[in-house]
Amino acid sequence: MTQIPKTQQEIYSQSMSAIFKIGIGPSSSHTIGPMDACVRFCGLVYHQGLLEQMARVCVILHGSLALTGKGHLTDLACVVGLSGISAREVSVEQRQAIIQKVIQEKRILFAQTKELPFDLQQDIIFDSQALNLHENGMVVQAWDHQDEILIQEVYYSTGGGFIYTQEELQAKKSSTTPSKYTPFDFDSAKELAQMCQEQQTSIANIVRQHENALFGEGYADSYCLEVYQAMLACYKHGIQAQEKRLPGCIGMDRLAPSIQERLAKNPQEGKDPLALVDYITLYARAVSEENASGNKVVTAPTNGACGVVPAVLLYCQNHIKPLSPEAIVDFLLTCSAIGYLYKKNGSISGAEAGCQAEVGAASSMAAAGFAFVLGGSVRQVLSAAEIAMEHHLGLTCDPVGGLVQIPCIERNVVGSIKAVASARLALEDGYQAKVSLDEVILTMYQVGKSIDVKYRETSLGGLALNVHIPRC
Repeated sequence: MTQIPKTQQEIYSQSMSAIFKIGIGPSSSHTIGPMDACVRFCGLVYHQGLLEQMARVCVILHGSLALTGKGHLTDLACVVGLSGISAREVSVEQRQAIIQKVIQEKRILFAQTKELPFDLQQDIIFDSQALNLHENGMVVQAWDHQDEILIQEVYYSTGGGFIYTQEELQAKKSSTTPSKYTPFDFDSAKELAQMCQEQQTSIANIVRQHENALFGEGYADSYCLEVYQAMLACYKHGIQAQEKRLPGCIGMDRLAPSIQERLAKNPQEGKDPLALVDYITLYARAVSEENASGNKVVTAPTNGACGVVPAVLLYCQNHIKPLSPEAIVDFLLTCSAIGYLYKKNGSISGAEAGCQAEVGAASSMAAAGFAFVLGGSVRQVLSAAEIAMEHHLGLTCDPVGGLVQIPCIERNVVGSIKAVASARLALEDGYQAKVSLDEVILTMYQVGKSIDVKYRETSLGGLALNVHIPRC
């Protein structure tokens, strides 16, 4: 039985294509989420009629948001959000101008409306103690002229740029009956497969009907084409980048432009049986390096894993067969169905479940999309998704220096290659899956929750602790 959504936020949380968000790097949970949470707080203050009484605003970052916040530019993301500009709307140049104003003048134009004093060192507070509902928690406060709190709100950034207030997340966690707002919603891969069989249609078409029911006819196709164009622009910018190094204390070189130049001069296709590795490396690195630079990217399902889906899509488009706009949309809709299942029944947050929830989920999504484009049945598409995650189980999230660079960028490359291999395995004649996608999603979440917290996007263990970068 379907239900009527109560709020726009509730509708958006039920969207499958929302697993793809156009925003900025380097992190969906630590950059996009906090930025958009602060935008929501601007709206809260405005609608409560408290703008005139405000004297200052501050943000307290908790848990993983505090521990890796500097490297993920969380504090700067909050500055942009408090200015009333969302991650999707902001340009790189606009973001820099807002940040420079705050640094130089120690003032912020709150909600694009009211000038307030703002000291980046004092008004963004880092508290490593996690809040109770999720590892990525934050509190935003508005204060009056008597130094009393006018209003505050607790937000949680749960991965992939999705944000919830304390009340929303409590309701989500305590709900025993998942809400279904369209006849095309599903709670499991098994239910999705049954729906496809009953309607004699593809996974992509189930998602298309669900999205169109939520947002209007034609929404799914137009949004996915917008996402594709954003992915393509990100890749092209990545291979044309003039900066030789990525920002941050590691001093890591950009490699995508030099790989592109080498392959353009000496194409490997037809010469090297492993040429796919070079091309997938090019595609995944170009996008991931753009994310590490804080430029425009698409969450897929997160920023830290944003290179996998476009890498596999570009590999298919450029080396397997040209894809029509409809085929590109179907690829992305298929991917989004898988990402939706991870978000609904597992996690897409590195802080909650390790990198298996980010690169692992991305590889699973891409494997499904690739298997579909190659002509796979619904069963084979779901098997491809399962295989890809099965071989990411237990993957930690331990970014060196708190930056989305090491090991993140190379993990995007390897995750892309695993996606291609997983799809090929699933399409093998006679292949019969013994593990279901639902079982592997449950396993991933259980494994993720059992991983020691220091290996879950805190930079307190693993490579982050053992790789010594003097300037960090």
